[in-house]
Amino acid sequence: MKMEEHLAELGRLVDTAGADVAGTLTQQIAAANPGTLIGEGKVEELRALVAQTKGSLVVFDEELTPAQGQSLEELLGTRVMDRAEIILDIFATRARSSEAKLQVELAQLQYMLPRLTRMWTHLSRIRGGIGLRGPGETQLETDRRMIRQKISLLREKLQDVARHRQTIRASRSPMLSAALVGYTNAGKSSVLRGISGEHDIFVEDRLFATLDTLTREVDLGDNLRVRMSDTVGFIRKLPHHLVASFRATLEEAGEADLLLHVTDASHPEWEDHMHTVREVLSELGLAERPTLVVFHKLDALADPTGFATYARTLYPDAIFTSVMRTDGLQPLRSELRGRAAAIRPVVRILLDPSDGKRLGQIHRVGDVLGQSLEGERLVVTVRLEPWRAEQLRREGLTLEPAST
Repeated sequence: MKMEEHLAELGRLVDTAGADVAGTLTQQIAAANPGTLIGEGKVEELRALVAQTKGSLVVFDEELTPAQGQSLEELLGTRVMDRAEIILDIFATRARSSEAKLQVELAQLQYMLPRLTRMWTHLSRIRGGIGLRGPGETQLETDRRMIRQKISLLREKLQDVARHRQTIRASRSPMLSAALVGYTNAGKSSVLRGISGEHDIFVEDRLFATLDTLTREVDLGDNLRVRMSDTVGFIRKLPHHLVASFRATLEEAGEADLLLHVTDASHPEWEDHMHTVREVLSELGLAERPTLVVFHKLDALADPTGFATYARTLYPDAIFTSVMRTDGLQPLRSELRGRAAAIRPVVRILLDPSDGKRLGQIHRVGDVLGQSLEGERLVVTVRLEPWRAEQLRREGLTLEPAST
C-alpha cells in the first residue's frame, strides 16, 4: 500500500471520528527516533504546520510508545493521538450492544494503562491533608490498580458472554453456517442485506459501520437454508487490544462452516486489503478455516470481465458479486446452495405406513421433501445431516440415497 493510500485511509478514519483534516506531513526514515518517532527537524516542521493551520489535534499513522506520545505533546503544544487510538475512539462511538461496549471499554483500558503518565500527569502528586494521609501511595498508582481491577472484571463479563453465545449456538437447528469477513467497508453488510432481503440491516459507506455480529437465516431455495453472520471489518494495523477484546464476537467466524472473504474489487489496494484480512484471521487462529473469496462491487469496475479473468488466476474458485444488479448475488446464492446440499444430502427412508411415531420423528429432524406408498412401504424423501441418517440406521430403519 502506497504512502498516499495510507494517508487517505488515515484521513477517512479521522473523518469517521468526527474531525476535519487541516494538513498532512510525511517523512521516510530508516529508523524511528526513540523519543519522538520522527526526526527533530520534522518535529519543528510539524509544529509550524500546527500553528499555521490552527490544528488542535495531531494524528500519527504509526503507533506511538507512551514516551513518544508524551514528548510530542510537550514539543507540539497540542493533543497527539496515534492510529490505534483513533480506531478505538471510533469503536467507542459506534458500539451499540452491551457486548460491543464491554469489548471497546476493555480495549481502551488496556491501551490506556501504560499511558497514564501522559494522559493524567496531574494525578501523579502524592495525596495529603487531613483524612487523606496514608502510606504514601500516589494517585497514579491508585488509578493503575483500579484500571487493572476493571480490566479483570470486564474479562470475566466477556467470558460470561462467550459462554452464553456457546449455549445459543448449541441450541440452534443444524444447517450450513457462513461468516462474512473482510476489510472494513468492503460491502459485507450490503451482501447480507441483499441475500437475506432484510432491508432493515444497517449499511453505510463509512469505515466500521458494523461492530456487532449480526446473524440471519437465509432461504436459498430447494428447502435449503444458510445461517449467515456479518462480523466487524478489519483494517491495516488493527490495534492488538481491539482484536483480543473482540474475540467473543468473532467466535461466530470460528464456529462457521465457511468463511466468506468479501473483497472490494473496485478498491485499488484490494490485494493489500486481502493480505491484511488473512493476517488478522491468522492471529485469531482462523487461517485454516474453509474460505470462499467473494469479489464484491463489480459494478464499480470499468472492466469487470478483465478483472474477473485476472482474479481467477489467483483465486480459481472465487465468486463475483454486486448488489447493484438484480442477479448480482446469484453466483453466491448458487454456491451456498450447493454447499448446503452437500452437508444435508437427500435420502429415502422406508417405513411401515402405520408407524406414525417414527414419521413424526423424521419430520422433526429433517426437511421432508415428499412421501409416497410403494407396495406395502411408505417411502419418505427427506434432507438431513449424515449423522442423523446414521442414527436412524442404528435404530433399525432402512435408508437409501435419493436425488432431489
